This record gives sequence, C-alpha cells and structure tokens, in this order.
Amino acid sequence: MKIALLNEKILFQKSAVVSDAIGNRKDSWEDYYSCFATIGGEGGNEKSEAGQTVDDASITFSVRYCSQLVDIMSTGFRILFRGEIYNILSVDHRNYKKKSLKFRCEKARR
Repeated sequence: MKIALLNEKILFQKSAVVSDAIGNRKDSWEDYYSCFATIGGEGGNEKSEAGQTVDDASITFSVRYCSQLVDIMSTGFRILFRGEIYNILSVDHRNYKKKSLKFRCEKARR
C-alpha cells in the first residue's frame, strides 16, 4: 500500500444508546476513530423508488490496518467523509495479512 495515496481524512462513528436525566433512551452516534484513507470506486446509479429518483452512490475506503479498526462491522458503524454519511456494507480484511482494510459503503439517505 502506497502511503501517498492515503490523502483523505475520514471519521468512523459508532452507534450508542444514551440516557437522558429522566431515563429516556435514544440512539446517537459517537466519534470512534479518525484516519486517512484512499477513496476508490466512487460511482453508482440512479433508481426509482416510490415515484422519486434516488442516487444509489457506492464508494470504497481503503485504510491502513490498526487494532481500532479490526472490530468494525457493517452494523453499528458508519463513515463520515466530506460532510456526507456513508453506511458500511462490507469489510474486506484483505486476506488477513494485517496490512490494510477495505470498507465498501453506500451514501446514506437523509
């Protein structure tokens, strides 16, 4: 992996349940880990859902291996990149060689 290609900063967020002063629980997102990544495969297609045209953008993030990222799964985590939210679809451990990780994501609809 060429270090020079790791030129974009991304932020991993983790889903958490928080309680307020009277015990109500709600879901929230907490910052988990920030690192630099190589962005690839940005593209996608448009499709029609419920009478609306929806952009189905997909993207990949390749990062260096580290112990904080090993536990990341496709559920309960998301990635922030340039102000956009991306849901993680799959995690590729690259043959478990402990050199890099690749996250395949799609843009979250708001």
